[in-house]
Amino acid sequence: MAVDPAAHAQDGAEALDAYSAAVVAVAERLRPSVASLRVAATRAGRRAEGSGSAVVLSADGYLLTSAHVIRGATGGVAVFADGRDGDFQVTGTDALSDLGVVRVGALDTLVPATLGDADGLKVGQLVVAVGNPLGYAGSVTAGVVSGVGRSLATQSGAHVRVVEDVIQTDAALNPGNSGGALADARARVVGINTAVAGLGLGLAVPVNATTQGIIAQLIAGGRVRRGYLGIAGARRPLPPRLSRWAGRGGGLEVLEVVEGSPAARAGLRSGDVIVAVDGSPVEAAGDLQRLMLGPVIGRTLSLRVLRDGGAVDLAVTVVELPA
Repeated sequence: MAVDPAAHAQDGAEALDAYSAAVVAVAERLRPSVASLRVAATRAGRRAEGSGSAVVLSADGYLLTSAHVIRGATGGVAVFADGRDGDFQVTGTDALSDLGVVRVGALDTLVPATLGDADGLKVGQLVVAVGNPLGYAGSVTAGVVSGVGRSLATQSGAHVRVVEDVIQTDAALNPGNSGGALADARARVVGINTAVAGLGLGLAVPVNATTQGIIAQLIAGGRVRRGYLGIAGARRPLPPRLSRWAGRGGGLEVLEVVEGSPAARAGLRSGDVIVAVDGSPVEAAGDLQRLMLGPVIGRTLSLRVLRDGGAVDLAVTVVELPA
């Protein structure tokens, strides 16, 4: 008995529920924009081979991945779902955000992914992880945002930084998916998958205005310039009276001031609570870190600090964080 192909296709479409249809649509849109990276690197004096995923940023060959995927490498091979491959060179890496950029040459018609904004994500929202750990086929998993506002500790040499607003998801991840896309239901990339946090949980570095600034610096100069104040701090809720006065619910409590640092020279003390920098509200470490990218280096900033029940204004000159 003959089968009507059109009727068969319609039956298949009707069988897809809304959830499945959304995941399929995201996968179909993103698969051409996600590559497998085959990397040969030198780590601790030894040659090592590894793999990961990357997301196409531009038609002229720039790809975004995780810094740890290409750590110690100068290049490798990028393989796409349609079978094409090309050599890539590392453009720049930033271990303190776990982001890296590579560039593939001699490939035409690359399909850039659309970048979204992770700052608008809600717990429970559908997300789809698209990776390409082995090349050609790619992999797709789906789940929900199981947590926002998480933190991820990163390190570069002696410098430690906390990546704020990391996305936690229950979309299954594996090491080969590192550097791949975490997308919303409209196929906008809202995160770069970076780590497996535990059984059934994964973490992704958020794509937002801060990330876009980091990417721009990596493409332009191969590295990220950051300002340095010399403090360690954590968010502290403000009591109602101070909250009403400051116009916000919390501030950044200074837990430690590095001796000889710009913060020390400005007169910051342990126990101070920073609530604003040059008029921009500060409630957590991430708010301060967002202000500490390239253009601020060398500038003198005004800090509004709560101390002993009152407000103090301090001037601090930002220096560059050593590479």
